[in-house]
Amino acid sequence: MSDDAIPAATLILVRERPSGPPELLMVERAGGMAFAAGALVFPGGRIDDADRALAIAHDLLPDAVAAIRETIEEAAVPVGLSPVPDAATTLALQEALVAEQPFADLLRDAGLALDADALTLFARWVPKFHAVRRFDTSFFVARAPAGDWEPRVIEHESRSAAWLTADEVLERDRREEARLIFPTRRNLERLAQHASFDDIVRDAEAHPIEPVTPWVEERGGERFITIPDHLGYPVTQERLDGLWRG
Repeated sequence: MSDDAIPAATLILVRERPSGPPELLMVERAGGMAFAAGALVFPGGRIDDADRALAIAHDLLPDAVAAIRETIEEAAVPVGLSPVPDAATTLALQEALVAEQPFADLLRDAGLALDADALTLFARWVPKFHAVRRFDTSFFVARAPAGDWEPRVIEHESRSAAWLTADEVLERDRREEARLIFPTRRNLERLAQHASFDDIVRDAEAHPIEPVTPWVEERGGERFITIPDHLGYPVTQERLDGLWRG
């Protein structure tokens, strides 16, 4: 494994309900993926050169551009676009992105602009313990667009996608009905503390954005993966034994 972390971005998309905690868009990665195969994750992926060029042209962060693009490509939910496209346009965007057509050209042809103000930076994770590859990932949070947006996945990238509360995902993990990698579990525990999108944004704004690079500590003869305790995470340690790292 190269020591160089791959720049990446992911998006925590939040859908509020009339009652109860908000739901999050979760994607189940395809079984044949090199990284986190079969895991439930937030949509996201690598930042590419086209994301950087589009960001420079519009004075945006390349990781925000990548988070918007990947969410459309992986789930066909149009976040961070103005105006919000209809379902047919969004599905066409997804299919074109999967076919590797340039995002900038697709936006221009559809008369759409990027609205990066819709995204709030929530965290940045740079783990060192992944067995296959290492990512430097910006986690953004955004409110889901108005309307009934049911995710549509592309078979070779994802098995499924669904709107679930943070507690529902964590409970599936506890029952071994879902797989979570360490950063996803910690972020879900943090999100589960909040009853609304606005609460999540306030949490993001109340804590510094520092690279979260877990380390190993030994206590009482046991080894624990540990993260800093000042970044808003209610759980900061997990036993190393049996930890699935993706």
